[in-house]
Amino acid sequence: MSLSKKEMLAKANAASQNTLMETLNIEITDFGDDFLVARMPVTPRVHQPDGVLHGGATAALAESVGSFATHIFIDTEKLFVRGLEITANHLKSVTDGFVYAKATFLHKGRTTQLLDIRVTDEAGNLVSICRLSTISLPKKKE
Repeated sequence: MSLSKKEMLAKANAASQNTLMETLNIEITDFGDDFLVARMPVTPRVHQPDGVLHGGATAALAESVGSFATHIFIDTEKLFVRGLEITANHLKSVTDGFVYAKATFLHKGRTTQLLDIRVTDEAGNLVSICRLSTISLPKKKE
């Protein structure tokens, strides 16, 4: 029996319990063959001292979305995913509302993956552009 998209989103979000994703209130909202979207509320919990979204919180959102997208792509029974490198160019400040991160694959290799992650505000304005490289490695057999 195949899960519906709504059931798959619920299962994905449940996997985020007791993680940084839960701490930052990151919620996966959509996915497709080649993308994954999540949102994060912009509240004082993720602000810099001057009241704007912290770049580190944005990078954590981007890495979470990109890594989760890679998890969907690989066989998680045999492989695990780790981030290799993330870059983030922050272009616009946000003080409240939600930011949305959409991860799309630039490269889907058997071992390495490269993702483009665009972070936007509720009006669709570009907030940050991130790139994440991940590696898929075999799980050790017991």
